[in-house]
Amino acid sequence: MPWSWRYEGANGDPVNGPAEAFSSQADAESWIGQTWRELAAGGVASVLLVEDDRVEYRMSLLPAAE
Repeated sequence: MPWSWRYEGANGDPVNGPAEAFSSQADAESWIGQTWRELAAGGVASVLLVEDDRVEYRMSLLPAAE
């Protein structure tokens, strides 16, 4: 089952991002760990890890509020 990321802007609407596909959850998570800063700088506020059409989880790329 392929894993991929979906990207959302600050308002929760979908935004464009790299169309990468991964053979495992670990590969997808490793990739996001290396690229999240560039995605955030490009306007991505959160990402959703997806296996086929099932959302595994959502994760913010914004700094934690203090």
